[in-house]
Amino acid sequence: MALNRIPMLTPCYSDRQGATVRLIVIHTTEGATTIESLGTFFKNPANRVSSHTGADDKVNTVGEYVRRRHKAWTCASFNPVAVQLELCARAAWTTAQWDKHPNMLDNCAKWIAEEAKVFNLPITRLSPSQAQGSGRGVCQHIDLGIKGGGHVDCGGGFPMDRVLDMARGSQSETPAVPAPPSSKAPTFPFRQSDYLGVPDGSTHWHDGHGGGYDSQEGVRPWQQQMAKRGWSIGVDGAYGSESQAVCKQFQAEKKLAVDGRVGPQTWAATWEAPVT
Repeated sequence: MALNRIPMLTPCYSDRQGATVRLIVIHTTEGATTIESLGTFFKNPANRVSSHTGADDKVNTVGEYVRRRHKAWTCASFNPVAVQLELCARAAWTTAQWDKHPNMLDNCAKWIAEEAKVFNLPITRLSPSQAQGSGRGVCQHIDLGIKGGGHVDCGGGFPMDRVLDMARGSQSETPAVPAPPSSKAPTFPFRQSDYLGVPDGSTHWHDGHGGGYDSQEGVRPWQQQMAKRGWSIGVDGAYGSESQAVCKQFQAEKKLAVDGRVGPQTWAATWEAPVT
């Protein structure tokens, strides 16, 4: 099951400037105990810090603060090549204390699996020399050394190998059987002339990216329904190239006009057309 990603976007991010993501980095918050309180902290531009996501004890849920395509600000020199998760925990925790938070560990494992799939990275534990060199895989903040900020999280008690085993298992799970279509689609959330789509210079597109004619109210439900139908699509509330490509394939399958835009007709078909 795909993680439920709750958007709490921060202004503290920047462009990757062409850098390729090679590191999946796990951190601890050392203070914030919920993804909401962490989001509040990140939203303050004076703090000048952020992470892509955060996880607490909520089942199958993470907070999303920075989009994958952008650079979060939490591991210094390695920010351009990293995608990052903050666990609402402390580096001083023992393994026994971590074991009291199975939902958080499960969220971490599922997040690793999803990021590894998106960035085509192996779910492999990196040594400090590998992480600081050119290695591709998963590491903790401590593995990045002084150039990563000189932090010690996630700590010696963090069950890293177990979490990676869980992530590998999550990645290899048998896909869920596609859900049957509903008898009636929910009401199209915009004007009849509007659509979910990438920016095109008009006043009709909605892409959920946080700029222009933005709205996640329509993007995320559409992505969720497409995932239920069995399509491989990220449910992140952002209509980008992946969503556009899936939309075009779906439109072609259902013999709709193939334009990569989710207007009222494609929206209705997403819920009401037979799953084939």
